[in-house]
Amino acid sequence: MNNATLRRLLRFHFRSLSTESLRTPQNSQHDCGLLQYNKRIRRLTKLGQVQAARQLFDSMPRRDSVSFNSMLTCYIQNNQLNEAKSLFDSFQDKNVVTWTILLSGYAKCGLMNEARILFDSMPERNVVSWNSLVSGYVHNGDIRSAREVFDKMPERNVSSWNSILTGYCRCGMVKEAREVFDRMNERNSVSWIVMISGYFEVNQHRESWYVFLLMLKSGMMPDQAIFVVGVSAIMGLNDLDLLGSLRTMVIKLGYEGDVVVGTAILNAYMRNGSLDEAYKFFQGMPKRNEYSCTSMIASFAQCGRLDDAIALYESGDCIKGVGSKSTILAAYAQRGNICEARRVFDEIRCPNVVAWNAMVAGYAQNGMLEEAKAMFLRMPIRNAVSWATMISGFVQNEKFKEALELFAELHRTGEAPSHSGFTSALSACATLGDVELGRQIHTLTIKTRCQHNPYVGNGLISMYAKSKNMGDVSQAFSTMQVRDIVSWNSLIAGFSENNMLDDALDTFQKMPKRDEVSWTTVISAHVQAGQFENALKMFLQMLRTGMKPRDFALISLLSACSSTGTTKLGKQIHGLILKNGFNSCLCVCNALITMYFKCGSLDGFSVFEDMPVQDIISWNAVLTGCAQNGLGEKAIRIFEQMKAAGIFPDEISFLGVIGACCNAGLVDKAQAYFNCMRQIYGISPMTPKYSCMVDLLGKAGELYEVQTLTDGMPVESD
Repeated sequence: MNNATLRRLLRFHFRSLSTESLRTPQNSQHDCGLLQYNKRIRRLTKLGQVQAARQLFDSMPRRDSVSFNSMLTCYIQNNQLNEAKSLFDSFQDKNVVTWTILLSGYAKCGLMNEARILFDSMPERNVVSWNSLVSGYVHNGDIRSAREVFDKMPERNVSSWNSILTGYCRCGMVKEAREVFDRMNERNSVSWIVMISGYFEVNQHRESWYVFLLMLKSGMMPDQAIFVVGVSAIMGLNDLDLLGSLRTMVIKLGYEGDVVVGTAILNAYMRNGSLDEAYKFFQGMPKRNEYSCTSMIASFAQCGRLDDAIALYESGDCIKGVGSKSTILAAYAQRGNICEARRVFDEIRCPNVVAWNAMVAGYAQNGMLEEAKAMFLRMPIRNAVSWATMISGFVQNEKFKEALELFAELHRTGEAPSHSGFTSALSACATLGDVELGRQIHTLTIKTRCQHNPYVGNGLISMYAKSKNMGDVSQAFSTMQVRDIVSWNSLIAGFSENNMLDDALDTFQKMPKRDEVSWTTVISAHVQAGQFENALKMFLQMLRTGMKPRDFALISLLSACSSTGTTKLGKQIHGLILKNGFNSCLCVCNALITMYFKCGSLDGFSVFEDMPVQDIISWNAVLTGCAQNGLGEKAIRIFEQMKAAGIFPDEISFLGVIGACCNAGLVDKAQAYFNCMRQIYGISPMTPKYSCMVDLLGKAGELYEVQTLTDGMPVESD
């Protein structure tokens, strides 16, 4: 800002000042002029005009403590701590407010040592000063120091109690939070919101709802914010009847037309899987905003109902803003229609960082990394999500080194990675087996106070487990302040991956709550350890609890049947697959095909033919089955059908058809496919394919061809 602009700003702010009041010595006129000056400084503070506020402050013919405190607040709110400290030191008539403003500034910037030294130096303190120190510790994640200060307070008000309550809830320490909450003599709406939200954040949804009911019994009438957290509690309970009761209360208290409350109810229907009910509610909402529309479109897209998402976007019910356009372009990208996604992006006149992030993610999801990177580099503004999106894109496309290089570049900018950025980087370290870099990232999570986030903690467990550092796994798990069910499942999976079945079982028994993933993981651990009978017992126990089987549990059991050749049990699992609707699940059907063929049953063909969609794994399973059962002619027909269907054969496809030809003694066909693999498809044969051909040619007495083939092998023979 140049001097001419500053002069114009000052003239504007002086316009309403009485020049007479500045000249006359009367106190009332002085006070009036001073009041106007102070108001202007506060207004400039809200606008972020720090330089203009300072020039106005310097031009004042007379200043009081309010003037100094207003200017000090201006510096603090605009993160100019050095200037604030300089002004503080120059002021002789400091009062308790002056000290408290600077104390809050130190706390805001994370300088709690400086804040404590300043607090100890204060000539006098009031409850606001004490609250500022407690809030500072809470804001910076030091709940122990916050509690020590809280316990020493000579007097407390409701803000004091709310601060320590918030600190415990942020750390997931809801037991301690509830003890504080129950001791409170006075509670306001903030107290109730913090306690209800605290239980919700650690997935104790029933307790969250009980606190909401306790609030109603106390006589506290819900407002907009309380209704929103009440809806969140119901969301976790998955109880539509309760949601209906809350809607009745919303109507009685006149919040039916409140768009914020309405959108919260809409999200509750969607989170509970009642998408049709959600859309019905959406259509009946008296008021909608862009967020309501965006939420509805996003839910349709996430459930695979892309046509419904597009229809809603193109209808008159949708408010077409940057948010809804960003959501629909993500939906187009999810379908693979990246051109349509780009068309929507180009329609946005001034795309915000969310729209840019959605477009980068769209390219990355469709394997177009060069386009994603070009879009990322073009972004006028990047936030932590932008970096995390690009890092995740590299990981999804198995460019793990590039992902870690980008993470390092983010670190060099001085910006803290998001939780998602950390988990993607840890995943890359796990895949590359670079545990030392993983440790460095772990250190960075501690420095940025992200190590207590459940997603980051789970990423650390998985990274150390894949690197076979189970001591570090146990330590990462034990230091987590909040352990969700994913944390426990990750720990079980880590033990399973490292063949530590007893530890996996012990962890499973200690779990406070189990879900389908917990059971699936421990069943898979038994299968991996070769304890097929125990795996089946665990599976039956899971069914007795009323838990529905997951696809991976079924795949593990089918793998056990394949290993033991128990066709009868495999058929029973097949019946369970049909009963639970998994007959349209690709990975389950592929495992079923493999099981039948490994058990010597040709029912694998029926499973393949009944599949609504087949991928290359399905075709390869059939080809491998033909090879295992000596069905050479059948394998040739299947292979030709696969090519006719537009499926591009890979190494496993050729290994299956060549192996089938070898087992059936079809020398000419095997040689033709072997040559075709190299000459037409550009696939370099590996040792197993050469072994097949050597075996076939040797049995046929073609020793010259065997010699020629082995002499020309590009790989070392085993």
